[in-house]
Amino acid sequence: MKRSDIAISLKNVSKTYRVSDIRSETLRDRLAQVVMGGSSRKIEALKNINLDIYKGEFFGIIGHNGSGKSTLINIMSKAIPPDKGGTVIRNGNYIRLSLGMGFNPELTARQNIMVNASILGLSMREIKSRTPEIIAFAELENFVDTQIKFFSKGMKARLAFAVAVHAQADILFMDEFFGGVGDERFKEKADTVFKEQLLKNRTIVHVSHSLKNIQEYCERVLVLDHGMPIALEEPAKAIEVYRNEVIKKKLQTRPNPQNT
Repeated sequence: MKRSDIAISLKNVSKTYRVSDIRSETLRDRLAQVVMGGSSRKIEALKNINLDIYKGEFFGIIGHNGSGKSTLINIMSKAIPPDKGGTVIRNGNYIRLSLGMGFNPELTARQNIMVNASILGLSMREIKSRTPEIIAFAELENFVDTQIKFFSKGMKARLAFAVAVHAQADILFMDEFFGGVGDERFKEKADTVFKEQLLKNRTIVHVSHSLKNIQEYCERVLVLDHGMPIALEEPAKAIEVYRNEVIKKKLQTRPNPQNT
């Protein structure tokens, strides 16, 4: 595989956070911790990830809550840096899809679309010309100048989906965001566009708890367990590992109420 065929490359990527054991409610508390050397503990969110994702690949990431999935997406998008010694290469622009999509709740739908111009990969002139089309697709014509904070979850999801459809991104990071959104009528329209337009000719990195979607769409799947990569396999094998080595292990270590 040539380097030019790689969309995302991670080498020796780890991420460690330091968390104070002392609750600091005031500036005085925080200064006292610095002066007195207050205790802290390390949380290893990711441990030694080495991974290449290829252009045009539909790549899945699965794991339990807190396994490091969102941290890994944040590092891939370069929203946060890895620990020293880790390298991240991303070839192409991207958009991250999640409910709300980083919208500013104090801004209107129109203003949020304008603010996201750089994410969309469009010029301001193009954004202005496409805004009516985006609003119409989301079926929010009567709410274009309404602040996002007054939108329902379904309205936010429809707007996020409409924005994504018009984005010119090479890479889509989909964080628990997949296919149809909104009511049943809108879902049918969105599902068609999602499969026939949004997924074509792009690199997809999909984080999900839906094993059905992972099985149906992904070409390879990374399984994370407490920040560690424990499998990188085709979907059926990865799901088997996840069920046998992650889910069963969590069930076995869960306290038995009858013994308490």
